[in-house]
Amino acid sequence: MALLDRLPSRILTVRGWGFVFTAVVALLAAQVLGRRDLLYVGVLLLALPLASIVVLRIVKPNFTVSRRFQPQSMEIGSTTTVTLSLTASVAGGASISMEERLPSRFGQAPHFTYPSRNPTRDGVSLYEYRLRSASRGVYDIGPVTAEFTDPFGLGMSRHELGATDALVVTPAPVDLLATALSGSRGNDGLAATRRQANPSDDDVMTREYRHGDSMRRVHWAATARHSELMVRQEESVTTPQATLLMDQRHHSFSTGFSAAFGTDGSGLSTSPTFEWAVTAVMSVSAHLLERNYALRFLDQQGAPALLHSPSAPFPTEEEHHGPGAVAGIAEGLAALELAPESGRRGQAEEHAGSTVVRAGEAARSAARRVRRTTAETAQAAPHAAFGDDLLDKLVATRHRGPLIALLGMITLEEARSLASASDYGSASYAILVCERPADARRQLEILRDAGWHASAASAAASLPAVWAGLESMVGGASTSSSAPDGGQSAGASRTAHGTTSRGTA
Repeated sequence: MALLDRLPSRILTVRGWGFVFTAVVALLAAQVLGRRDLLYVGVLLLALPLASIVVLRIVKPNFTVSRRFQPQSMEIGSTTTVTLSLTASVAGGASISMEERLPSRFGQAPHFTYPSRNPTRDGVSLYEYRLRSASRGVYDIGPVTAEFTDPFGLGMSRHELGATDALVVTPAPVDLLATALSGSRGNDGLAATRRQANPSDDDVMTREYRHGDSMRRVHWAATARHSELMVRQEESVTTPQATLLMDQRHHSFSTGFSAAFGTDGSGLSTSPTFEWAVTAVMSVSAHLLERNYALRFLDQQGAPALLHSPSAPFPTEEEHHGPGAVAGIAEGLAALELAPESGRRGQAEEHAGSTVVRAGEAARSAARRVRRTTAETAQAAPHAAFGDDLLDKLVATRHRGPLIALLGMITLEEARSLASASDYGSASYAILVCERPADARRQLEILRDAGWHASAASAAASLPAVWAGLESMVGGASTSSSAPDGGQSAGASRTAHGTTSRGTA
């Protein structure tokens, strides 16, 4: 019996292999003893397993398979319930062993038997199981694999039933400190402004009196001029706006130890620092959208930030507002990964933490930097990071709300290019995510000198503390670039060795 268990079971069952061995023994005995009846028995025993194999290969099972996720997409660390329904085209038959195929990160695949113990009146078998993921991504759930046997239990055939369904795991936002980023607003999140829109019947200095208008708003000079009651224009009410920039370049987040993290379990090109930035973007987006902001979400080139995300429902949209905006951004961030290298990284030797230039080479290195900077300025590509394309987008919403940038380890030249963008926001915030925040000291100095409230954080930092540290700079107490901690603000320096808050609220 132990020998039979070692034989391949995807073709014949243990009973089927027993028939084969018995047939071989019967044929040998018929040859030795010259018994024709043993010959008939051997042929019959050998023909039955072969016939079972042929029938199982020819007859294809017909099942209807459907899945439902509740909720449809889940956040990191949360749980979703999968409801699997199976219906056979032909009712009845022996029980069938089935298995739901899952990615390895979800652990052991669920096993079940068809039909279920309590099928519905329509013959639908329902099964439920739960999934939980510790990392974001889009995962293929399914198909169902089933093992079919013939009525005699001799042969076996494995078939895949149905197709796969995508399960979207989104980053989980972290609760951030409530701040007044764009000044005073009403209880409904709307801000009053005296900026006039395109002219219309209601968007003029005065208009005709309407039933219900207060008499205190009557404009008597206009009334005398038009010979009818005219009232003053009301203050227009607009939705507060904010702009969020996200650096997505591979070399910005894959330096040092992070370079070893090419992909995670979901197949995404990412790193610990980029995952921290994704969580920060999700948290800031939820923080603003839940307060009725209209959010512009851009990448380092001024393009829609979710343009290259395969999970984004509307990848070409850069403006997000309304009830479903948080869910749309979360779904887009689920499969967002680091952009591939687009060329050699410029000004690499100017990074903080690079090798100190020897005294004898200082003059030559300075001259080379000047020539290279001049050549790059003259030959700059129109789609360069933090270039004209991005600045043109920011000009369109100048001073209409805060500007928030989530960056990787940018170069000094990139910091200088981004520094001028501080004038385009009512307040400008920047977080540089890198392995050693002290290495970003010079970049922080450049940004702060231009008016940015900038800080650096590692992947182990607490996001709420980093955000609170940025807000503490608004009062002017921490905007100096000569901080004793190597360029970090007080709030940021306290969080450089904090605990990771990624994916938990």
